[in-house]
Amino acid sequence: MRILALGGAGAVCQHATRDLATYSDFNEIVIGEYNLAAAEELAAEIDDPRVKVLEIDAENYAGMVNAFKKFDVILNGLPWKYDLAVTKACVEAGVSGLDVSTVEDQWDFDGAAKEKGIIFIPGVGATPGITNAMARRAADQLDEVDDIQINFAAFRCPAPAPGLLITFLWEFHPKTEERLYYKDGKFHWVEPFTGVKMVNFPGPIGEQEVCYIPHTETRTMPESLGAKAVSVHGCFPPHAMRLAKAMLESGLYSEEKITIKGVETTAYELMYEVLLQLPESKETPLWAYGLVVEVYGKKDGRDLKFTYWNRHPSQEEWGGKAAYYKNIAIPLSIGAQMIARGDIVVQGVVPPETAIPPDLFFSELKKRGIEIHETVEG
Repeated sequence: MRILALGGAGAVCQHATRDLATYSDFNEIVIGEYNLAAAEELAAEIDDPRVKVLEIDAENYAGMVNAFKKFDVILNGLPWKYDLAVTKACVEAGVSGLDVSTVEDQWDFDGAAKEKGIIFIPGVGATPGITNAMARRAADQLDEVDDIQINFAAFRCPAPAPGLLITFLWEFHPKTEERLYYKDGKFHWVEPFTGVKMVNFPGPIGEQEVCYIPHTETRTMPESLGAKAVSVHGCFPPHAMRLAKAMLESGLYSEEKITIKGVETTAYELMYEVLLQLPESKETPLWAYGLVVEVYGKKDGRDLKFTYWNRHPSQEEWGGKAAYYKNIAIPLSIGAQMIARGDIVVQGVVPPETAIPPDLFFSELKKRGIEIHETVEG
């Protein structure tokens, strides 16, 4: 079987490519990159004859469709702005795939994917991704799911790569429409930095202040798991949270046109470019990813609370930045391998909690050093 890893030499997805080379049975692992030099450098470093390089331009939709037809699975590690095009191209080519993030319009291709007999899973990373499997594991043990509370601590710098900077800024943008929680049968939009609470993340991250974050678990789990309430709270390192809050309070998220030294721009565009260039925006004392998921529900009329949390190797063991990136990339690689092996039997464009068997997923994570822990109270 052949897999195409789009953006497979990028900051995050290079670790998915490495995982594929270490653990998968694919006959050919192709790095699909616009940056051929980076792809060839990674392929040489991995030094596996199965790893090849293919030039892919994500702006060329027809070219993607033609390329996809030659593969069995598409692993998408490109920035989220390409998610919809990649999903559409997979459906048109009739090839299963998955990606690390999600945009709302991807779900529109569910029917077409079922007609083609393929699966496409948006959001197979840490959160969404591992958190979805955690919630599914609890829901499978309950008769009723009353409340799912997802909490994450993404400990990385604000601007390690262009796509990750965009994600960081988007999470706290005052006009982000997806910042929702679900309760009482409807979705509620909230301002950034609201719903503040303290969460203890086991390991070096420790106790952190989190707030509402616009992640897709909130939008999919009321239907997929029958949850009566769903929320996602999260944080970045304290210095990154202070930065985002200062931008918000200072009007630096504004997208109104301004002119600076004869150049028309916006405050938001200016901040993006500045943060992308500043060395300080690429630094953080701790690289890690913390997840805590609490699921409340009933079994045989009895109230139960399931709590899940993750542990992973330290940044000293995993190599600095990789202690953050691997928590996103490894689940993506595992999901692709599960598709190839036939472990995922559903079809369509569906969220991770619908597609991925939790116990098998957690077992594969454990092989790579990512542990998922569970406690039950009640």
